[in-house]
Amino acid sequence: MSWNPALDPHCPTGNEVDAIETVIVPRARDLGGFEVRRALPAPKRQMVGPFIFFDQMGPAEFLTGEGIDVRPHPHIGLATVTYLHRGKIHHRDSLGTDQWIEPGAMNLMIAGHGITHSERMDGPARAEPSSLFGIQTWLAVPKDKEESAAAFLHATKDELPVLEAEGKEVRVILGRAYGADAGVETPSETFYVDARLDPGAGLPLPDDQEDRGAYVLEGSVRIAGEVFEAGRMMVFRPGDKVSLHAGDQGARVMLLGGATLDGPRYIWWNFVASSKEKIEAAKEAWRAEDWQHGRFQLPQDDNAEHIPLPDK
Repeated sequence: MSWNPALDPHCPTGNEVDAIETVIVPRARDLGGFEVRRALPAPKRQMVGPFIFFDQMGPAEFLTGEGIDVRPHPHIGLATVTYLHRGKIHHRDSLGTDQWIEPGAMNLMIAGHGITHSERMDGPARAEPSSLFGIQTWLAVPKDKEESAAAFLHATKDELPVLEAEGKEVRVILGRAYGADAGVETPSETFYVDARLDPGAGLPLPDDQEDRGAYVLEGSVRIAGEVFEAGRMMVFRPGDKVSLHAGDQGARVMLLGGATLDGPRYIWWNFVASSKEKIEAAKEAWRAEDWQHGRFQLPQDDNAEHIPLPDK
């Protein structure tokens, strides 16, 4: 833990109202007692930096014996980032990874040419009532890395840098922000931050990143007199100096962004690619279900079932 003068909110802020380019209201989807709110992609914004999907998972409460069961499914052309505030998830993938993720830790799975994984709350996670609350995001990868080999990286809570200033605590999950570096290699330049703010505390956004957004997870924030409640994502103009100030109940905010990607992306199911042809090739490979010799394999310890290719 350390205090960082770069977190000082008393800095020039310019015309902060005009600095907000887009406000996004996430779309909510009930997955059977478990709600997901999706902020990206949105009608006016496909990406913020390389972030192309941004999902709030929960908060949800599960009785003993209950939990999520996301069967093995494929990805291409992206990197998934899982970060939890409450609960734990069991990740298994076709690289042989078998990893539990718990609050404050970070899972980064880089799909590249192709990977298969499952996400479950199984075993000890179902032995008693449990809860789940977190964020899962996808980073689209640059064109020159779409055909790269898959990879998996995990950082524990203690390995990620935490900065403290008066009334705020900032954990750097990916990339660099406020002079700290998460120390996790990413496919392109990015930053991703979990910030807790006491009532009235202020926090400037990093001003050395090309594309920046903020998602209010809990509480509310004020920007130049305008208040944004939980469940809102704000996207800001490049280069403008912007500060957030927490409301009377404090706030928890996810900050995200980085360098803009090398063009838009096609999205179909769990596939992200720079061309429709890459999407079609991945669809055919998953439909073939050739787990021994094909493009996709199932996780070694979770191969009894999988999610079939959707009809549309």
